[in-house]
Amino acid sequence: MLPGKKTIIVLTKLMVSAGIIVLIARDLDLSSLKADLLAVKLHMLALAMLLLFAQTFALCNRWILILRTMGVSLDWLAGWRILLASAWFNQVLPSGGEAVRIWMLRRHGIQWSLTLSSIIADRFIGLLALGFLILAGMPFLISRIHDNVLLVAVVGIVAAAYFGAIALIMLNRLPARVTAALPVRIVQFAMLLEAPLLARAGRKALFGSAIVVHLLTVTACYALAIGLDAGLSVLDAFVLVPLVIMAAAVPLSIGGWGIREGAMVGALGLVGIAPDKALAISILFGLGNLMVGIIGGAVWLLAPERATYSAEQDDAAAPVHQRQLREPEAHGTELQR
Repeated sequence: MLPGKKTIIVLTKLMVSAGIIVLIARDLDLSSLKADLLAVKLHMLALAMLLLFAQTFALCNRWILILRTMGVSLDWLAGWRILLASAWFNQVLPSGGEAVRIWMLRRHGIQWSLTLSSIIADRFIGLLALGFLILAGMPFLISRIHDNVLLVAVVGIVAAAYFGAIALIMLNRLPARVTAALPVRIVQFAMLLEAPLLARAGRKALFGSAIVVHLLTVTACYALAIGLDAGLSVLDAFVLVPLVIMAAAVPLSIGGWGIREGAMVGALGLVGIAPDKALAISILFGLGNLMVGIIGGAVWLLAPERATYSAEQDDAAAPVHQRQLREPEAHGTELQR
């Protein structure tokens, strides 16, 4: 990507984040928001931050399991260190965390194709797990959403994710004429996701970890709601917070700021929670993620992967993964045929 294009993207995301926050804050009593932020119960705030930090272990476990389905063995502590360091760059750079994960994995001699596959699969499986939670809460969500357009949009997004996953899994079972007519990028994307989606060993643990990641987010938001006396019930948190997670995952802002606040105000407003309370929950949640990112920044400064990595080390590690690299390529040739 050209430097000028990168600058435009960063500035656009900054404008989206700032613009949404300004629009929300414009109609609020900022003094009431400030009072809420200062009056939060410290023990509940500490619990929420602890849950967000614990989430890094669940995220690491999910990623490690995905790597194993691809035939890559990565030390658990090294994986957690890489993921925690990437959390810092996710806070300060648009999509910077993924680039750092790839860069640090390469320091362990893992091939480019496998590093990229693991990260794409990690994101996609996280989306599928989020869709599962939204579907589980759908019977309760229907009674809370009175806007039919919004309800159809939510159902449509979740359905598209699952139909897309099924289509990708079935892609290699289609006739060769069909796969040959598909765009190459779609075939390549299916190849990247095939190993973790079809792996039998560890699949339950993989999707279990993916669900736990989102449940920790829900629990952290619920803890913050208790700390602010917002009146959010456990059921409402389980039903509504996944919608906020889904909205914040859209890569149109910096670290989800702005979109997350707008989604939180809108979602919690469905159950009568005041906008200033909802905004306070979202801001404290974002600050909690920032604190985890700062810890990740310290880990990054001390990470052994930052040491010089020679081409000889890469060549020595290549035979370990050469078989895994050849197999996807051979499989891709069969799909093209």
